[in-house]
Amino acid sequence: MTTLHQPAARPPSADPPPDDGPRRPSRRRRRETGLFWFLIPGIVVLLLFQYIPLLGNVIAFQDYQPYIGIMHSRWSGLDNFDVIFNGDQAFVHALVNTLELTLIQVVFVFPAPVLLALALNSLVSERLKKWVQNILYLPHFLSWVVVVALFQQMLGNDGMLNLFLRAHETGSWNIIGNPDLFKALLTSQVIWKDTGWGTILFLAALSRIDTDLYEAAAVDGASRWRQTWHVTLPALRGLVILLLILRLGDALSVGFEQILLQQGGVGLDQSEVLDTYVYNNGLIGGQWGVSAAVGLVKGIVGVVLVLGANKVAHLFGEEGVYRS
Repeated sequence: MTTLHQPAARPPSADPPPDDGPRRPSRRRRRETGLFWFLIPGIVVLLLFQYIPLLGNVIAFQDYQPYIGIMHSRWSGLDNFDVIFNGDQAFVHALVNTLELTLIQVVFVFPAPVLLALALNSLVSERLKKWVQNILYLPHFLSWVVVVALFQQMLGNDGMLNLFLRAHETGSWNIIGNPDLFKALLTSQVIWKDTGWGTILFLAALSRIDTDLYEAAAVDGASRWRQTWHVTLPALRGLVILLLILRLGDALSVGFEQILLQQGGVGLDQSEVLDTYVYNNGLIGGQWGVSAAVGLVKGIVGVVLVLGANKVAHLFGEEGVYRS
């Protein structure tokens, strides 16, 4: 009987397959190429209104005169930065107010959306939750002109609160226009206006938490507080760190329009911040170079804070804004 021997299998070759010529783009690549065309208007707007205006920072090194333009203004080197390096009193005062407001807003404003999102997430009725959310979102869409006007109508000298107190012969409270309460007033306005809108990201993150984790924690005897501490908050940690890093990048901006609208009632001692300092000395006072120098340093400090905070986040095992 003849036995047929099959030839031994050849080992797989390490050589690459022969090149069949240029491949046709896949359907997915063609579809994505079409979508990239929609990015062009956004890129153009970003270049025109964000990056190209950065070239205007050159006036920080000039004795800039608007009527002769950048090309013909005299170069002054670092003279405009003397207001920062030599500690001009008006600049120092604005810087101190800015840092105080930044600290207050980080401590009180930043955690507010997290706490509100946790409270909304605890509501059992989805219908009630959506109804409350819609009400809390509305103030975000109001301009600061409207918000300041509402607070004046409520807390002003002739506002509803003082009219009620006078009607009951209990005196009145000087809230609007009181320099000692100005920072607290600004903080309460920001919380009222933006806290509801800030809950959107946190509620989205909470919705992604696996409910089995809560059930397992409940089986182990964990209370609602311990479930929040060991399940909910760890799930929000990455998002909180990301938003905190972005907030640090904008740390020296504490609400230009909001403060400018109320600056006249309390004076510059309590209300002058870096943004209003740039406005009052640049557009109003005509010190274009000095204002540009302050704005440039403020932007550089913001970039340094973002990079530093992002590096610290990496050291603690978080992704941060970007991966290094």
